[in-house]
Amino acid sequence: MTTHDALAERGTVAKARPAPPRRRGPGWTPWLYLAPALVVLGGLLVYPIYQLGLISFLEYTQAQVSGGEPATFQGFGNYTTLFADHQFWQVLLATVVFAAACVVSTLAVGCALAVLLTRVRALPRLALMLAALGAWATPAVTGSTVWLLLFDPDFGPVNRVLGLGDHSWTYGRLSAFVLVLLEVVWCSFPFVMVTVYAGIRAVPSEVLEAASLDGASQWRIWRSVLAPMLRPILVVVTIQSVIWDFKVFTQIYVMTNGGGIAGQNLVLNVYAYQKAFASSQYSLGSAIGVVMLVILMAVTLVYLRLLRRQGEEL
Repeated sequence: MTTHDALAERGTVAKARPAPPRRRGPGWTPWLYLAPALVVLGGLLVYPIYQLGLISFLEYTQAQVSGGEPATFQGFGNYTTLFADHQFWQVLLATVVFAAACVVSTLAVGCALAVLLTRVRALPRLALMLAALGAWATPAVTGSTVWLLLFDPDFGPVNRVLGLGDHSWTYGRLSAFVLVLLEVVWCSFPFVMVTVYAGIRAVPSEVLEAASLDGASQWRIWRSVLAPMLRPILVVVTIQSVIWDFKVFTQIYVMTNGGGIAGQNLVLNVYAYQKAFASSQYSLGSAIGVVMLVILMAVTLVYLRLLRRQGEEL
């Protein structure tokens, strides 16, 4: 066999050799792994949300619950009644202002203590971390009761230390909101502190040393160096704090005895509870829940959009 024939035969074999199979994408494999969690979330979230939305479109009071009368479809009648209620708008405004104050205060305290953790030695840092985690792990009912005892007008130590006599913190509208705000910040700042502290520890020490050598103050370092580098983390803790503080229920209900005198300290969650269970207007309570869900969904969409932008920048 000549060299030309051998090359021709080798070329024929090479042409006859099948091409390597194409790599397929993951396909449905990730969804199969996620299927159990999605089923659980569907049962715990989707069905209750469906029932909440359904009841908000019905006439559903104690008569319908007991079976004495059938539930009738009202369309957007419950929402019309709700939006025509002047108290609803007052409660919504109070909820937004109160949640904003809680979020700002929580972020300020949490970020300040996170920076402090990077400045103290190991033993004080451990003590502060344990104290903060203890506050975070305390149930809301227990924490609210303890704060009521601390600020009790007759036996509370706070009034004695401040020389306020028998001043009642829960009598006035503003003072009651301030008292609840302090308790909410007390049980919420550990999450911000631990998260931001972890982010600060991930920042290269050379960057902070260079800023210090340039004569930057601690506030300048935080504003110009740390805050921009920690922006994704700050976005996460801010949006989660908004969601948590917007739906505060236990602290308001326990510390103001169900919403304060004449409902002066109502927030949307407590207002929905009163409408649904105290007044047996379950459809109106469900409508308030749907409104809260829509507001928080809007906040969540903003949160996801901001995270996506931060991911593109990083």
